[in-house]
Amino acid sequence: MNKIQLPPPGAPDIEIARAAEMRPILPLAEESLGLPEEALAPYGRYKAKLSLDYIASIEENPRGKLVLVTAITPTPAGEGKTTTSVGLNDGFNKIGVKSMVCLREPSLGPCFGMKGGAAGGGRAQVLPMEDINLHFNGDFHAITSAHSLLAAMIDNHLQWGNALGIDPRRISWRRVVDMNDRALRNINVGLGGPAHGVPRETGFDITVASEIMAILCLATDLGDLQRRLGDIIVARNVEKAPVTARDIGADGAMAVLLKDALQPNLAQSIEHNLAFIHGGPFANIAHGCNSVMATKTALRLADVVVTEAGFGADLGAEKFLDIKCRQSGLRPDAVVLVATVRALKFQGGVAKADIAAPDPDAVERGCVNLRRHIENLRKFGINPVVAINHFSKDTDDEVGVLQRVCAEAKVPSAIAKHWASGGAGATDLARAVKEQLDAGAPELKFLYADDAPLTAKIETVAKEIYRAGTVEYNASAVRSLKEFETLGYQKLPVCIAKTQYSFSTNASNIGAPEGHTLEVREARLSAGAGFVIAVCGDIMTMPGLPRRPAALDIGLDADGEIVGLA
Repeated sequence: MNKIQLPPPGAPDIEIARAAEMRPILPLAEESLGLPEEALAPYGRYKAKLSLDYIASIEENPRGKLVLVTAITPTPAGEGKTTTSVGLNDGFNKIGVKSMVCLREPSLGPCFGMKGGAAGGGRAQVLPMEDINLHFNGDFHAITSAHSLLAAMIDNHLQWGNALGIDPRRISWRRVVDMNDRALRNINVGLGGPAHGVPRETGFDITVASEIMAILCLATDLGDLQRRLGDIIVARNVEKAPVTARDIGADGAMAVLLKDALQPNLAQSIEHNLAFIHGGPFANIAHGCNSVMATKTALRLADVVVTEAGFGADLGAEKFLDIKCRQSGLRPDAVVLVATVRALKFQGGVAKADIAAPDPDAVERGCVNLRRHIENLRKFGINPVVAINHFSKDTDDEVGVLQRVCAEAKVPSAIAKHWASGGAGATDLARAVKEQLDAGAPELKFLYADDAPLTAKIETVAKEIYRAGTVEYNASAVRSLKEFETLGYQKLPVCIAKTQYSFSTNASNIGAPEGHTLEVREARLSAGAGFVIAVCGDIMTMPGLPRRPAALDIGLDADGEIVGLA
């Protein structure tokens, strides 16, 4: 129990987190999971990394059951997927189920931009909140450094004779930084004369879009990590043949930089339930799941593992199932679909400024979005549990509409009040999910076959999940997809990069649009990660800051304490 009285619900998350009493991570890990002290490398008193040697030693442990948390289409009104994941894990532990939660690490870009942090909210948070949102244990810096090393070695290879015959116009490896900086999307390098490199065009993506981020999250051990790093295709030579990171000779040094980052990070919730927080690809531009390493390790340590997939089920859950599950052999034993009355009113056409006003009819209209996600999950053989993430201003009539829609759709639902009450507010949800777990795992169906053409895979996702009428390809995307197949990469799954705010590529097209056009403007090959990216609409792999970034409100008070971090 917390010895310090927590601020009331509605207080800033950082105040609630700071008032909570954390327990030292080493004794907590031993008490909760039986983890010996020598298995952990502490990063201060309240965080630690779990050693790869210990992970290897528990591979024969019995496997727990996996719960995937996903959500309806995100809105400015909020859905609370991470908060629900943390709350559900606390709820499981409240009812006597030995559970862990596996989350992604936050990126600095959203923290200082518009979305804010990603450590949960209210009474359902993981701690230490400030550390998790700001730098954490250095994983993102390691990924950025490894990515930058490869970029530097490519340009250095050009400088010193270009023995591999790389065509500077066909270098596909860009640079990354963990910040939203639109001015870096397109740049020129090598200017200033022969001593300063070979002039060429390139650009920056955000670190979470780096192929190295995806590789870290999909690798199973250090050997697999280095193999995947070596498989990265960075350029074409003058004969248009691929040039890899292994050809450049960078894979070994990159693996060294990532050695510690591959170890999962252990933290705790406000209620002292343990969490792995590891890896952080966005679901709108990457595959949106925490690391395979953390998920598989948690399944050997706990009876139930709760994990999340980014943004709505059309992005995060689809990629979790079609990419992460396909590559790793993981299978969800149950799926939770998070919905809020507020978000459904927004999907029903209510402006954000009016979202607090009671409007059951708008909830009814907005439930078309919920129904679409339920239908989509059933295409994978999954019948979800709907978590009604409760807000204090939700009316009984509005909640009743949502419950009725779930009943009509023949999916179980449960009201969850973890934001206000922590694990005690999520016990009904935990029991509903446990009932699904006790009934047996669903038989997962992938959306498309491995040997289908890449265009057929893209079109299957577009038409089956997004309900697009047609798919249009930029000429360069067509050439790239054909080239990838010629090179032998046809069997890879596809990762669609598109706006998270709509089933379509138009962010303002709310509800459940259908018959629209999915515009594929670019195709990228992530040979090391093991998927092909289709960049659609106006989505950017380097986001920009909003007109009023969150950074304007973040600072230090007179006592040196962080303020304004959301």
